[in-house]
Amino acid sequence: MLMYALIGLCLVLVGVVGLQFTHLFYADRMQRIRLRHMRDLEHRNRTLSSRLEQAEKRIAEQDRLLDTLMPAGADDDAWADLIEER
Repeated sequence: MLMYALIGLCLVLVGVVGLQFTHLFYADRMQRIRLRHMRDLEHRNRTLSSRLEQAEKRIAEQDRLLDTLMPAGADDDAWADLIEER
């Protein structure tokens, strides 16, 4: 009878080890997926940062152009007059 109990205990332990290996493989796969996702996010962050920098440069250039065409002390109603003329 003791032999059957020991065999049953061994089978239970083998099942527990199998479950732990399955969980280990799952955790390893999830970590690889998360690392790949982080790399994709970092790449997208770099891309968007460069696009933002280019947009800020373009806005600054347009502001300089507007300042040269319309000085700061100019009348704001000039835009309305210009629109009405067209």
